[in-house]
Amino acid sequence: MEKKQFQAESKRLLEMMINSIYSQKEIFLRELISNSSDAIDKIYYKALTDDSLSFNKDDYYIKIEANKEKRTLTISDTGIGMTKEELENNLGIIAKSGSLAFKNENEMKNGQEIIGQFGVGFYSAFMVADVVTVFTKALGSNQAYKWESQGADGYTIEPCEKELVGTEIILKLKENTDDDSFDEYLEEFRLKAIIKKYSDFIRYPIKMTVSTTKPQENNESEMETVIEEQIINSMVPIWRKNKNELSDKDYENFYQEKHFGFDKPIKHIHISVDGAVRYNAILFIPEQIPYDYYSKEFEKGLELYSNGVLIMEKCSDLLPDYFSFVKGIVDSEDLSLNISREILQHDRQLKLIAKNIKNKIKNQLQTLLKDDRDKFETFFKSFGRQLKYGVYSDFGSNKETLQDLLMFYSSKEKKLVTLDEYVLRMPEDQKYIYYATGESYDRIEKLPQTEVVIDKGYEILYFTDEVDEFAIRMLNEYKEKEFRSVSSGDLGFEDNQQASDTKINEETKELFEYMQEILSDKVKAVRVSKRLKTHPVCLSTDGDVSIEMEKILKSMPNNEHIKADKILEINIDHPVYLSLKNAFENDRDKVALFTGLLYNQALLIEGLPIQDPVEFTNDICKIMV
Repeated sequence: MEKKQFQAESKRLLEMMINSIYSQKEIFLRELISNSSDAIDKIYYKALTDDSLSFNKDDYYIKIEANKEKRTLTISDTGIGMTKEELENNLGIIAKSGSLAFKNENEMKNGQEIIGQFGVGFYSAFMVADVVTVFTKALGSNQAYKWESQGADGYTIEPCEKELVGTEIILKLKENTDDDSFDEYLEEFRLKAIIKKYSDFIRYPIKMTVSTTKPQENNESEMETVIEEQIINSMVPIWRKNKNELSDKDYENFYQEKHFGFDKPIKHIHISVDGAVRYNAILFIPEQIPYDYYSKEFEKGLELYSNGVLIMEKCSDLLPDYFSFVKGIVDSEDLSLNISREILQHDRQLKLIAKNIKNKIKNQLQTLLKDDRDKFETFFKSFGRQLKYGVYSDFGSNKETLQDLLMFYSSKEKKLVTLDEYVLRMPEDQKYIYYATGESYDRIEKLPQTEVVIDKGYEILYFTDEVDEFAIRMLNEYKEKEFRSVSSGDLGFEDNQQASDTKINEETKELFEYMQEILSDKVKAVRVSKRLKTHPVCLSTDGDVSIEMEKILKSMPNNEHIKADKILEINIDHPVYLSLKNAFENDRDKVALFTGLLYNQALLIEGLPIQDPVEFTNDICKIMV
């Protein structure tokens, strides 16, 4: 028996593959099962064109056997087998794919596809095994052969006895180390978990002898352990079934089986595309937000399959960030995979699938909003913030996609409304879409700045999420209506502007200039308010940074110097203004006291911290005695 050497390039590739190509050792079982599935497929394809062959699917299977005493794991199949020449070509030359050659030589029919592309999957066995032995008998051959290798040193091929057509691969597992326990690949529960994870939808049965606990036949109150052969995989994936055959319950069960969440999905989307890129997908819109959704630990992405074999657990490229809450799977025959089948090449097919999925999700959400408002609001309360982040991120490039899905609480309707609903209700004389920011609806409702807008009969949108104002600033306008904060320096009320201008005299100007000097760099100006009706004081802003944005930005690292240009507005129709005037004429110290109190009062209304609470309380005491 002659020992043969791998080609020099193959030897280097084998060493590299064992050490670096595959990120997880458990992948070896996926690869060997996929090869077995290919071997059975080859008989099926031959039977399509060879009348002397018949293909009864029930006769074909893949079997997994673990022997703890010998520390061996065996993967066998009833597939097409290999001749001596094929062993030389397929296992002696790494990265020469027998499956790919077969695919190129034979016409593929009935939508089935050979899985193997690169011819390297078999060698993943050396990640867990010191010795790999292959017994194989080719279809139509009377002679079987044994191939054996201990890795990069080479391999041997010799005749052997094997009764049935097919291939049997025996892995002699490596000894355990401090870093790796190879014994785990002999454990029943571990093998079942790997099969279910990666190969659950291989279209042929994957059999394994397992132990189960059952009630005794003669005494059902007593349990007994039974050793029996079971089919581990599901074989037919739900996404390849006709939609008409499936009920909502079927989709919900699949959602639970895949552990996508403990809730029930609000909606599912079943996609079957047979065009430039063929793929199937089942997507779910969850009802509840995952506990870690806004943490660094959360990973977005869909499960990605190639011909029913799991390639990636979280393919993030299939979902935009703003739809990262979507769960589900995508299965395609047309993806360009890399050599390890673990990471996708960034190619045209993947981008086409991702674009189509994005549009499907958007359309489904719009339909949900139109046809089932309650369910959409349930969804929005969980994931609306993510849609707003989507408007704000990427310099607003996704705002057109998302703007019609946004909802905000309405001062008039006392419930969530869309931007479209707001604009449809706007009076003819209303120039802007008005909004107010705050920590809660109740606090916003009590803001002094809202008085004049509500008095005009205009609706106000309440922003309580920290991202709201940032998103709206990026959106800028909706249906040619600009957004305007109720704290903005200009509300667009010409009549208010004219009324306040007539009340300003030299004495008022001098008083406010003096108050501005007292407040120094705390405010940009002290002005007559155009918006206050019953309240004495409030803060407004000039410039791009609002007070609410200042609060949010200052809570982030390295933003302590960011500051809104604050304007202290005084209601000159309020009795407080008369007290200010009298103090300005008779007691300038009192002006300083009143100014400080009014400024701190305005800060408290906005939910901003007071610089010196002790001084503030002392000032209150001064006006009480």
